[in-house]
Amino acid sequence: MVRGIRGATTVARDEPGLILDATEQLLREIVKRNGFVPEDVASALFTVTPDLVSEFPAAAARRMGWTLVPLLNFTEIGVPGRLERCIRVLVHVNTDQPQDRIQHVYLAGATVLRPDLTGR
Repeated sequence: MVRGIRGATTVARDEPGLILDATEQLLREIVKRNGFVPEDVASALFTVTPDLVSEFPAAAARRMGWTLVPLLNFTEIGVPGRLERCIRVLVHVNTDQPQDRIQHVYLAGATVLRPDLTGR
């Protein structure tokens, strides 16, 4: 079956290297906590807040070797007062893990998005 794994992180500035490094760190942590390989990934969707425009976060997945995985990048809705410089991902993984065993990952400033999941 396919399960969705959520994750998010933030960067200090809109710089390509920071976006790529933060996204790669996030993806590596998602893989580590959920124990899958690129061949298990059906697809991944990346979003960034409107203040991040210098790089596509999906490029970090390509850099990691996810060359056959379908990837898309989107811009989040710019809701005033919400978390800035945020990168989010939804990874669709083929797995036998039950829903309650999936570990979602929130790093850096994004831990405020889902405090109910960051303490797991």
